Amino acid sequence: MDDARAAGRAIGRDRTVAVVGTGTMGQGIAQVALAAGHPVRLYDSAPGRAAEAVAAIGARLDRLVEKGRMAAADREAAAGRLHAAADLAELADAALVVEAIVEDLAVKQRLFADLEEAVGDDALLATNTSSLSVTAIAGGLRLPGRFVGLHFFNPAPLLPLVEVVRGFATDETAATRAYETMKTWGKTPVRCADTPGFIVNRIARPFYAEAFRVYEEGGADPATIDAVLRECGGFRMGPFELTDLIGQDVNEAVTRSVWDSFFQDPKFTPSLAQRRLVESGRLGRKTGHGWFSYAEGVERPAAHQAPPAQAPAEITVEGDLGPARELIALAREAGITVHETAEDNGTRILLPSGGQLVLADGQTSVEFRDVVYFDLSLDYRAATRVALSASEVTAWETLRAAIGLFQALGKRVSVIGDVPGMIVARTVAMLIDLAADAVAKGVATAEDIDTAMRLGVNYPVGPFEWKRRLGASWAHEVLDELHARVPTGRYARTRRPASARATSRWRTSSRSAPSG
Repeated sequence: MDDARAAGRAIGRDRTVAVVGTGTMGQGIAQVALAAGHPVRLYDSAPGRAAEAVAAIGARLDRLVEKGRMAAADREAAAGRLHAAADLAELADAALVVEAIVEDLAVKQRLFADLEEAVGDDALLATNTSSLSVTAIAGGLRLPGRFVGLHFFNPAPLLPLVEVVRGFATDETAATRAYETMKTWGKTPVRCADTPGFIVNRIARPFYAEAFRVYEEGGADPATIDAVLRECGGFRMGPFELTDLIGQDVNEAVTRSVWDSFFQDPKFTPSLAQRRLVESGRLGRKTGHGWFSYAEGVERPAAHQAPPAQAPAEITVEGDLGPARELIALAREAGITVHETAEDNGTRILLPSGGQLVLADGQTSVEFRDVVYFDLSLDYRAATRVALSASEVTAWETLRAAIGLFQALGKRVSVIGDVPGMIVARTVAMLIDLAADAVAKGVATAEDIDTAMRLGVNYPVGPFEWKRRLGASWAHEVLDELHARVPTGRYARTRRPASARATSRWRTSSRSAPSG
């Protein structure tokens, strides 16, 4: 669709946009609408709050001028279009009303019932809710077809993503109008059906949940898990430091809301360890303590790092290592002799000790004789850290050789407990599976999901890009192994892709089981 047609469907810049609620999100949304050229009215039920918000937005515009990001004339023009409203009747000419008030279903329903009486029948009504059902909020409206979700991300003036959510009764024309309006506002909108958590908050749950699960299983400490997901998985922040930034109460409430909305599906089960943090008042940076302490002078715990070890002079690679094939070139560049052999039953690295080095596949080291697992990486060449796991049946010489090998490749090495799927692999497998399920159920397109996860939570790539890199069946096979070891339903794959085969070429079934 060309820009002219898109603008034709969008709400014209001469039309008024109203924002109800003057907290951080309300002010941010108002600022975005103002920057797009609309007249903007702010309303808040608390006397004086709207006027305070107008002054606060004006101050932010002043700072933009000071930083050279806005011309003084544009600032004056914008300020002239921004007004506080004393009551809802002053919003009568609004073409779009965006609500950003407390996350309480009854309160929102009452507000929109009142708004229907105040604005024209052609006005688009929108909620910025992040956790409530768009369908339920619109349930009592006379004209629910004009109601949509417009989920902005904080801070709204800076983050480009907006989830445009269709409720059960939303008209397609209303959803399209909202979508095209967001494009004219300079945002990157994605379309989404009304589902718990929408796109980002639904699909992101495993990023937090699997890390917390590894911690609860005794696999690794928070600092190490964060470091592995950052430096090996390519994620911008680790889940422990990120939830400390978000607020443990906020993150846990979203998780619990999604879990309850999916009728307590085990895939979304909240973390007991996180619940204890919330109960103890350790909510993260805002209280000075969460997973980590933020007290003055207290240093962040360091991730586990293995001491230096001798690298093997040579290794034998069976198969091409699949997603880890770059390790072959890296080993040769490090001066290690690499022998390659074809292997129909699996893919692995054989070490001089006779031990095996295997990419995380959902199984555990204790099940096999002398096996060390290494975690999945987004980019083994760029990664600065790799996690290894071993068990009591793994020879010390094999673990030392594995450590030395990755150190010779220029990687820091963290040794974690013998947990199935390790850290990055199990997280990515769950992300891929939940994303595929969302597409199959009509929640969103694969393209919109990848866009939402990259822009909404800064993932290095979206779940479908991970799937393209790893192969169609990789995630399902990892989940099958995890489900066999943790048969609670948490890792039961949601569906089998038509292209999946019974056995992947990356499987490592040729490993020897331990004796005795």
